[in-house]
Amino acid sequence: MTQKLITSLIAGAISAALSANALAAAAAGDWQPTKPIRMLVGFAPGGGTDTTARAMGVKLGERLGHQIIIDNRPGASGNIATEITANAAPDGYTILMGTIASLAINPALYKKLPFDPLKDVLPVSQTVDSTNILVVHPSVAAKNVNELIALGKSKSLNGGSSGVGGAGHLALELFNLQAGTKIVHIAYKGGGPAIVDLLSGNINLIFATAASAVPHMQTNRIRALAVTTIKRSALVPNLPTISESGVKGFDANNWYGVLVPAKTPRPIINRLNKEVVAVLNLPDIKDILFKSGLDAAPSTPEEFGAYIKSEKDKWEKVIKAAGLYQTN
Repeated sequence: MTQKLITSLIAGAISAALSANALAAAAAGDWQPTKPIRMLVGFAPGGGTDTTARAMGVKLGERLGHQIIIDNRPGASGNIATEITANAAPDGYTILMGTIASLAINPALYKKLPFDPLKDVLPVSQTVDSTNILVVHPSVAAKNVNELIALGKSKSLNGGSSGVGGAGHLALELFNLQAGTKIVHIAYKGGGPAIVDLLSGNINLIFATAASAVPHMQTNRIRALAVTTIKRSALVPNLPTISESGVKGFDANNWYGVLVPAKTPRPIINRLNKEVVAVLNLPDIKDILFKSGLDAAPSTPEEFGAYIKSEKDKWEKVIKAAGLYQTN
């Protein structure tokens, strides 16, 4: 055996021992990070998930005593970043800014996923709610949700979205299911082209993101009827929810949250939860998120875990009822 190989084996053994000691310390309840923490984001820079991660990252790093490094791994609607997290060491140094896509929607859209969102990652805290807004072209003769339902049952309406299986599309399918309408879905290659066609009157309605809808609402180029979340949004507090407007229980929330690999010791999860919740309650962080159309929504690990499961079950039913095809 060469000296180089012996040195390498010794170094590996020392590293493994240090890692084991760190996990043992964490399990004992005194976890304190000793190096930077990587936060995986499953989408490109500039989107809502990335905005949330970067808004929280600096303050979270300050509270934990080490830098939070944002690692963007876009692709497959967040599946790539979630898989990396699921396969990472459960030591607190790899965390995920997870989304509704990979955790609650993709399990029904994809025939096979390289991870189980209920087993291979553990919840730390929800971070934000991101409501969509049901908006119509001014030519649509509906001033509220009930009028839209009546119109949708008497004539053919169509609605656009940024793509099959996205939050806007599934909100439309949930609306059809619960309101008894048959609004035809039209998929676009992004939210921008869909809004353009709505402004031109080529489509009747969109379940749009707040960021894309509010500027055109303010100029009366589109008419807002309601928000899609179960609670009113602080961004547009005067808009009713679809639930209170006639479709009781309707809830289509585009949410994000922090998760860690399975088998992460509970003291690590508790410390991360404590600091994530503290950061989300900071007025300046709330303001940054608010200006991006996001409402801070901290939670306990148990609350977030139960919510993920309920969302997964709900969207699986909607996807099956809509007859959406699974993707390999």
